[in-house]
Amino acid sequence: MIPVLDLSEIPPEDEALRAPVRAFLQERLRGMPAERRARSWMGFDAEFSRDLAAQGWIGLTFPQEYGGLGRAHFARYVVVEELLAAGAPVSAHWIADRQSGPLILRYGDETQRRFFLPLICRAEAFFCIGMSEPNSGSDLASVRSRAHRSQGGWVLNGRKIWTTNADRSHFMIALVRTSGTTDDRQKGLSQFVIDLSLPGVTVRPIRDLAGDEHFSEVFLDDVQLGEDALIGQEGAGWEQVTAELAFERSGPERFLSSIVLLEEWAIYLRSLARPSEQDEVLLGRIVAHMTALRALSIAVTARLVRGDKPAVEAALVKDLGTELEQLIPAAIANALGADPGHASPSALRHTLAYTSRMAPSYSLRGGTREILRGMIARGMGLR
Repeated sequence: MIPVLDLSEIPPEDEALRAPVRAFLQERLRGMPAERRARSWMGFDAEFSRDLAAQGWIGLTFPQEYGGLGRAHFARYVVVEELLAAGAPVSAHWIADRQSGPLILRYGDETQRRFFLPLICRAEAFFCIGMSEPNSGSDLASVRSRAHRSQGGWVLNGRKIWTTNADRSHFMIALVRTSGTTDDRQKGLSQFVIDLSLPGVTVRPIRDLAGDEHFSEVFLDDVQLGEDALIGQEGAGWEQVTAELAFERSGPERFLSSIVLLEEWAIYLRSLARPSEQDEVLLGRIVAHMTALRALSIAVTARLVRGDKPAVEAALVKDLGTELEQLIPAAIANALGADPGHASPSALRHTLAYTSRMAPSYSLRGGTREILRGMIARGMGLR
């Protein structure tokens, strides 16, 4: 069955957040070079995250008793869209605000909610996600990391890889096996929150092509966890993690990763006396595709607001968004190369260089294209 998404609009009360957020960002990011802004949700700045938290814009969908503002998902959508469009460095609080906090709110017990959620809202606790493993890629059902019961809790062993900001996070929420074998696939999986300062946890950063160290490999050797480390029900990890991935795969970050580069190129084209017709057509096509993706993303958010689990629809947004995000740097590079008579600004060239190096990773984070298209095919009854 083909997934159906009804087009939706952002409610006026949530849209009203856009002006104050934009004013805050214009002041806070003044003078920041485009190459740095292009990092955005890979840009780690704990001080910026704390400033944002002071405005009430981290965890703003969490209930007030846990430190949030009790706003709807669309309020966060507006804030995130403005942050990414401006190229704000949101990486420090990003995962806690987008995934870990909502997961704890939905599946955690009251003690976990009252401990973790206020810390997230104040940008005092940063999270990473332990999903991918060596030799497993995006096949989450094949995880080998295992926790077994011990006196007073659990003992955890395993490895996680491509874990964003593990070296700068306080906690990791990991998907591990608590029963059965890898042949059982989705059965027997559970989620745990792990204090990364515990004995037995070793984090090794991985340097990428851009010279950054966003990703890490995490080694878990006889890590002692208490009973309170288990999130939700034992064995319900697969259901919980797929609900979590709907938030990860459908937001504005799935079509705005290359937006700072696109903006710099548009500024350059406006500076020319007569931009080429080919460049104008290309810019129009990219903006049209981005507009359609934004409509799809908002429609998925509306489903999340209603309490649905649009995993297939979210995978569709992520796959199409990744394709556009990777197209933008390649297309702009070709456009600049086709017109060597005009010297492009250094800010544009540097931003293009960074985005081009990072673009291959866009189809890794949040699930590879092959995994996502398999999910979409199954959702449509094609396999």
